[in-house]
Order: sequence, then structure tokens, then C-alpha cells
Amino acid sequence: MTKDIFLLNISGQDKPGLTSSLTNVLSHYGAKILDIGQANIHDTLSLGFLFEIETGNKSSAVLKDLLFKAYELGVKAKFTPISLENYENWVTLQGKDRYIVTILGEQLTAEQISKVTQVISDKNLNIDAIKRLTGRTSLVKEDDYPRASIQLSIRGKIDNKAEFTEKFMQISHDLDVDIAFQEDNIYRRNRRLVCFDMDSTLIQTEVIDELAELAGVGAQVKAITESAMQGEIDFNQSFKRRMKLLEGLSEDVLKNVAENLPITKGAKRLIDTLKTYGFKTAILSGGFTYFGYYLQKKLGIDYVYANQLEIKNGVLTGGYLGEIVDGNKKAEYLKEIVKKEGIHINQTIAVGDGANDLPMLNLAGLGIAFHAKPKVKNNAQSSISSVGLDGVLYLLGYHDRHIDLVD
Repeated sequence: MTKDIFLLNISGQDKPGLTSSLTNVLSHYGAKILDIGQANIHDTLSLGFLFEIETGNKSSAVLKDLLFKAYELGVKAKFTPISLENYENWVTLQGKDRYIVTILGEQLTAEQISKVTQVISDKNLNIDAIKRLTGRTSLVKEDDYPRASIQLSIRGKIDNKAEFTEKFMQISHDLDVDIAFQEDNIYRRNRRLVCFDMDSTLIQTEVIDELAELAGVGAQVKAITESAMQGEIDFNQSFKRRMKLLEGLSEDVLKNVAENLPITKGAKRLIDTLKTYGFKTAILSGGFTYFGYYLQKKLGIDYVYANQLEIKNGVLTGGYLGEIVDGNKKAEYLKEIVKKEGIHINQTIAVGDGANDLPMLNLAGLGIAFHAKPKVKNNAQSSISSVGLDGVLYLLGYHDRHIDLVD
């Protein structure tokens, strides 16, 4: 028994019952659905059925009845016959590598999307699906936190991933947009742990610089901090030099700073959502446990690893307790948590802004440079510079409707 294959495309005003009515016609003739897909833009429907039907009377009759049903429903129907060879070639593509490209910014322009999709096209990759992750935007009411994100599902063989990501980084730099590129594998869909740097990531300040200002040594400490963050001097050396300058600072000053830490925009939205969906969270910081524990209590963080200040008689001694938490130590703590939680390293995300974050960013399944220094952005897997910390959720594939359930 020979069979015909047809692609039915339906377009028009979306309304309840369309899919039910059309599949009912197909069912009457014993059609086999090979593929189905639907998209809605501004209540305008694009619906597709790829189906197989017995050649002959059934084949011609089903087309006639589908056309009539489409007319009744007030939508347009278009049929495309598909050869068996064409269909089988299409089937073989499902074994190709799959990737996710996430585009994120305060707003997205045609130029940004054009440049990104041109890179994809130049590499002979196919875009299987495009999905908007952020809510609809009003053109009348001003948004106090504008953000827009779309996710592209692409398929094909990439011989040089480094070259591919470099092109995206250049577009990101030229057009002020964030572009994340990830393999669409089982780990990407099952992240379980998100680790954050603290200073200039989870909070919008470098605490040690703030303490230095209050101790009257702001200029000296800030210069050392900046040099360390840029990767110009060894972190451990810079840490010891800065700590010595804080000698004699009152513990009361630390308490006041902790109570007024400026939490980064989107941080609470991100962490509340992560907690709701069962993620573990951690602070891995070259800063201080004194402030990390405060944030742990305020935001509900699961783990805190940072440097411990030495305090005697209510004042800082200029020393510290235990090992210095530098970049390599952060990576070690990430491995420690992974072992404790019984998960795979590829199920982790690390977020940071400084050179001392690179070891954990490159170790994690997904490393995100957040409003980071150029050296860090150029060496991290992904970056976010256009929105707040909740931009991490879009890289995870969450839609605003999943996030807003938590708010």
C-alpha cells in the first residue's frame, strides 16, 4: 500500500478549537501525524501538520475536507507534497548536534538578530525554533526594568566552536547585546547548582574598598583591588596588602556596612526562582564571610565560602583566619559542593566579574561573566552586561511566566 506525505500549513486568526477540528478531519481518514508545530504572534497563528495518508481516494478526499474545514474556521490552508526521499533526508538530521543561542538585552533590534542569525547561516546551521523568553512589552507604559530575550534552537555540525563564539562576542561588543552559546545537552536542561562571586556580582560594591574608605585608606586599597581584578597582580599578595591597611577598624563599622549592602538588581528575583525550582546556591568569594553570612540569611543562600576576618577586642587586626580564598580556591570549593550534592560538574553554573573568578567560571558547566572586566568577558563561556542578575534565568531557558509564578 503506497502512502502520500503532505505538509499542511494553517495561518490566520487564532481561536479555540482549531487544532481539534483539523485533527478530527485527519483522524476520519486514518492519517498518521509525522510532525506538528505551532507558533502565535499577536494572536496570529502559524500551525503545521506533517502527515501520511493512504494514496488514492483518501488522499484527495482529506485535502478537500481540510480546505473546507479551514474555510469554515476562517483560516488559510496550504498543502505541500513531500517526497519520501525528502522526508527521509529530514529524518536523518535529528542526529545532528544541537545548540542553544540566547540573545539578551534591554531591547532587541532587527540588526542584532540579523547579525547573530547571519553567523548561524554562514556555518550552514539550521534554526529549528525561535522562542521569546521575556513578556510582552508595552509601547505606551514605560518599563522601569526593560529587558528582552529570545532563544534560538539550532542544529548542525560546528567544527570550530571557539571561532563561532568569537564572532558572537564581536557582535555583543559592537551592538551592545548579550549572546550566550550552549550545547543543548542533558546537563543544560538539568542544572542543579549556581555559584556566585559576591563583590560586584551579588552586591554592587567592593566591600573591602568601602571598608577602606571608612578607615581612611580608600585610595590605596582601591588601587590594589582594581589591579588584582584586572589580573595585573597576584590576588593573595594584594589581599594581604589590603588587609594590613584595615588594621584597627571597628567591628561596628562592619555591621553598619553589612546592613546596607547594595544587592544587585535582579538578584532576589533570580535566587527566589532558583530556590523554588530546587536549585542549590553558593557564594564563593574572595571577600569576607562576615558579609557573606549576612547575605546568606537575607537571600537564603545554601553555602558560603569566603575569607574570615580576624577580629580582636572589637577591631580588625589586619590579619585573617584560615586559607586565602583566591581563584583556585573558589574552583576547589565548587568541586567540594558538587561532591557533597552528588551532582555532575556540568550541572553547575558559576557567575563572577573578576580575574579571580575565571577558574570557577571555566570549571563550571556554564560560566557567566557578569558586568565583567574585559579580560574576564574574553575568557568566559558567556557574559551578561545588559541586564541584572536575573538574566541568568533566560540562559537557563526560563520564560517570564515561569519566573513570575515566584514573585
